[in-house]
Amino acid sequence: TLLSFYPADQSYANIKFEWDTGDAGYLHSTAFNGMKWTTNGSERMRIDSSGNLKFNSGYGSVATAYGCRAWVNFNGTGTVAIRDSGNVSSITDSGVGIYLVNFTTNMPDINYSVSLVSGSNMNNTTLHNTLVLTSSYRIHNLNDAGSYADASLIMSQVVR
Repeated sequence: TLLSFYPADQSYANIKFEWDTGDAGYLHSTAFNGMKWTTNGSERMRIDSSGNLKFNSGYGSVATAYGCRAWVNFNGTGTVAIRDSGNVSSITDSGVGIYLVNFTTNMPDINYSVSLVSGSNMNNTTLHNTLVLTSSYRIHNLNDAGSYADASLIMSQVVR
């Protein structure tokens, strides 16, 4: 069942969604404040007038969501091979332990955060990021002796 209500001045709209289970959800739209979704009388998600997506994931309030803009899981030994990814078009092998991660869709600027995890047969690995561009970022993988080394498992996420 879908019920729509528009007041005479068109300043807002309330839409009620009901499912066969008896559960219901509401979408509220106002001309100046964006849109919000509620269930059981509590606000769950909002798109504000600036286009920011905000939601409540059980933390008690609706807050801006900072999404993962790109991620990759790849084998950095031999011929570099992406196991799976999102918004990563390719990995460039730039030498032993050095990789360039290329985005499918560029970042809007270089003010993003990169998280890195590595694993292989080495006891310890250290990953660091030395080049951040809107189109790509560079990963350096070092072993416990501080030397560049390829790794069989490298995972990376970009948040902005």
